[in-house]
This record gives sequence, C-alpha cells and structure tokens, in this order.
Amino acid sequence: MNEPILTIKDLKVNYGGIEAVKGISFDVTEGQIVTLIGANGAGKSSTLRAIAGLVKPASGKIVFRGDDITGSDTNEIVRKGITLVPEGRRIFPDLTVLENLRVGAYLRNDDITEDINWVYDLFPRLRERSWQAGGTLSGGEQQMLAVGRALMSRPKLIMMDEPSLGLAPLVVKGIFDIIKEINKQGVTVLLIEQNANMALKTADIGYVLETGKITLTGTGHELLTNEAVKRAYLGE
Repeated sequence: MNEPILTIKDLKVNYGGIEAVKGISFDVTEGQIVTLIGANGAGKSSTLRAIAGLVKPASGKIVFRGDDITGSDTNEIVRKGITLVPEGRRIFPDLTVLENLRVGAYLRNDDITEDINWVYDLFPRLRERSWQAGGTLSGGEQQMLAVGRALMSRPKLIMMDEPSLGLAPLVVKGIFDIIKEINKQGVTVLLIEQNANMALKTADIGYVLETGKITLTGTGHELLTNEAVKRAYLGE
C-alpha cells in the first residue's frame, strides 16, 4: 500500500464568522484519484483553497509528503508539488494557449519544451490552437488549457475544482478520461465535482462532505452503491 502523499488533520476554515470546514481529517494516498462530493456550500472548495494556500486555516494541520505546509504561501505550495485547477477555469483570455501554458511554469527555470509537448500529447486540440487566444476557445478547450497549465509545474498532486462544470456530457467524458490518463502517468489527483456519478466511477476513494464535516468514506464503488449517496447525490 502506498503512503499518504497528503494528510489533513482536524482542518477548520472560517470565512468571516462562518465556519465553512468544521474539523475534517482525511488522507490522499500517493497514486490514487480521491474525490470529495457534497452539496454546494458543504466546504469542498474551502478545503482545496486551504490546501493550496489561498485561505489560511483557522486550525488543524496540512501535511504534504511529510512536510507541514499549513498556512504556507501559494508559491511555496506549488514549488513543493501541489497545483490547483480552479473552478471556472480562470485561464488568461488575452494570452495564447502557449503563453497560458508558459505561465503555468512560472516558478521553473529549466527547459519546459518537453512538458509543453507532454501537454500537447494529452490534449492534441491545444496543439492545433497553440497560437489562438485563450478566450476564443470553447468551454471544453478552456478546461483542457486550465488542466494543462496546472501540469506545467510538474505537480505530484493536482487538485481540480469542478472540472466538468458547464460542459456538455460528451466533453465531460473526455475530461474524465484525461484525469485517468494523468493519474496513470504518476500524478495523484484530488477532485471535487458536482457530477458525483462520474467522480465516484473514476475515483479510488471518496469522501462525502456535508455542512463542513465528512459523513461517509469508502471506495468509489462502495459510495456509488450506498443508498444514502444514491438518494442525495445520484438522483435515484
């Protein structure tokens, strides 16, 4: 069994006076795809934002590859090997596809040609559109670009916030195929996703978050067949 690459211990995150995350603990094992599912406002995005250094936890511990990174700044966290694909993609619309990818490697000072080709091999559509402005791409292509940009820092762990949001079903399937391929190539994935069905079919392990607390844990398959999960999140 692989070791946890990421350990969250009793994490609490507050926004103003509101406790968004209420003391959750979980592990992400190296080499796995792990998903957090839950309704809007359950604390999923707040958890990822705290791991990425975008919000400071109120308390608790975030340990990555044996280092306590709680409250570290974002650059330091990227340097250590964690990247976030934010909800809503957040690409630079006026920069070309290639320039967006170069931005993803901003902390590196080595040759990034090989990695640009790696991203283009994962997403052939981006190679075709490398000189196009990011803002002129379709929603699915922008999501590919957001994932590609995150891969340019050569992360050990990639976190994705709602990668399928607003995309057509066929495009969603393509995005999940890419998530599996990235994982197969050695990148651990932590995913939050409204499409619980796709997320649980793809994930090794799932955690159900409800109002800031983890209420259920299991393999993707176990949660897919859990009656409470079916009723609440799978529309059955």
